[in-house]
Amino acid sequence: MGKGKAPPLRFKDACIRFRTNEPDYTDLPNRPFEWDKSIIGDAIEMLPHDAPKPLGKRVVMTHYVDANLYHDWITGRSVTGILSLLNQTPIDWYSKKQSTVETATYGSEFVATRVCIDRAVDIRATLRYLGVPLAHRDVVFGDNESVVNSSMRLDAKLHKRHNALSFHRVREAIAAGYIQYFHMPGKTNPADILSKHWGYSNVWTTLQPFLFWRGETAKTPQPHSSDQHDHT
Repeated sequence: MGKGKAPPLRFKDACIRFRTNEPDYTDLPNRPFEWDKSIIGDAIEMLPHDAPKPLGKRVVMTHYVDANLYHDWITGRSVTGILSLLNQTPIDWYSKKQSTVETATYGSEFVATRVCIDRAVDIRATLRYLGVPLAHRDVVFGDNESVVNSSMRLDAKLHKRHNALSFHRVREAIAAGYIQYFHMPGKTNPADILSKHWGYSNVWTTLQPFLFWRGETAKTPQPHSSDQHDHT
């Protein structure tokens, strides 16, 4: 097969690859933040009181998020793309126009991250009611470094008031301890497939670890530890 050429079978033998092992995130930084000393205060995750006792092995949720500014040239709206994995198996994907018109990438990415957090909360609640033992935190990857820094830094300030609700929603989830947010390069972010118009030949190498591929595939992408910055 020539370099850069699409595989000949394409979707003829399509299937979803199931991976039950936990992803290895040992290289990612795990720094404590004193959010209780910020304006957010002592935030906690709201847990269901009537969920059954979790049984079985623990699972880790991973979410990849991306936005495409000015995707719709008629309305000016951006598109949100989100891919969610249970351990290393894709279980939920989302591609939808945003409900507001954002005038900058920063705003559209923050809106996308807020949608990702809301969907993560819903999935976590569903799994708890199914009796699935969850890891303490979900891991979220996004390719907009400014949004990641604004979300993670205790001293971050919001300069665009109309993004305030998304800004505070994301930061509260991080402060509550059930979300970790990391930056990864856009060229390896699989949510990029869900937020833009692509031809199959452009994205098949990114699709290969996740969807519609038989046999052994590459590991799911994540940033190298050197890509992460100290947010303290």
